[in-house]
Amino acid sequence: MTPSSWLKMNKTTCFDVTIDGGIAHISMNRPDKMNSMIRVFWKELPDIIKEIDKNSEARVIVLSGQGKHFSAGMDLSTFVPPKKSEVEVDPARQREVFYHEVLELQDAFTALEECRMPTIASIHGACVGGAIDMTAACDMRYCSENAFFKIAEVDIGIAADVGTLQRLPSLIPLAKLRELAFTGRKFDSAEAKSLGFVNEVFESEEMLAKEVQKIAENIASKSPLVTRVIKKQINYARDHTVRDSLDFHAVWNASLISGKDMQEAMKAYVNKTNGEYDDLEPKKSFWEKEGLI
Repeated sequence: MTPSSWLKMNKTTCFDVTIDGGIAHISMNRPDKMNSMIRVFWKELPDIIKEIDKNSEARVIVLSGQGKHFSAGMDLSTFVPPKKSEVEVDPARQREVFYHEVLELQDAFTALEECRMPTIASIHGACVGGAIDMTAACDMRYCSENAFFKIAEVDIGIAADVGTLQRLPSLIPLAKLRELAFTGRKFDSAEAKSLGFVNEVFESEEMLAKEVQKIAENIASKSPLVTRVIKKQINYARDHTVRDSLDFHAVWNASLISGKDMQEAMKAYVNKTNGEYDDLEPKKSFWEKEGLI
């Protein structure tokens, strides 16, 4: 499986993307800047995720960072206010525009949560500020022993606003989240594991990459239709009652259970082999189907 023409043609500033064996590796490629999130980062990441998702180019996505650190979060240059306009603008209207800008930043990470395939964050070194927002939107998180974490926004006078405070309550104990967000203190890989924020800690970055690859290969060997349903159901159950979630799941199962995939899965299980499953169909809008775009 090779990347689409879109991914080949659109050279990105902040990421390297490779797709092989049903696994998309998205690697932040600004190690000299600790993979900090400059303005273009917020457009490139969701564009990449949505392109992979739309064209069913992978069955699992692995997000990592090059160099010494995973990511130092939002680049401080992003906070530099624009040059003052000579035209006076109503402050309320400026704040209304800012509201929409924040929603766009939030959507950049929500793309990881809403794409059809499972997403894995492979973390080493610093995972700070916006990087926690980003990894919280992934389905799974693994790290090396040298990883450390910090909800850093309080130290620069803002509240984390692109997912940390909304997603972490379902990932770690609420009182610990309050402490970490109020104080901005650093916590290490062992504490991240004890809190349930990361699935597992590996002794080295090399071991981290090796084990995450194994996990990704395992997921990629399953029916992509089933892993898509599992992801949808888990996210729905997180946000709804048990009764509503059971009903929602019944509807999805009634609609999407594939007898072909079930037979292949049972055969693979009995024979202790990997099954052969069709990829998900590419997503096409009404306008694309009608040949209007």
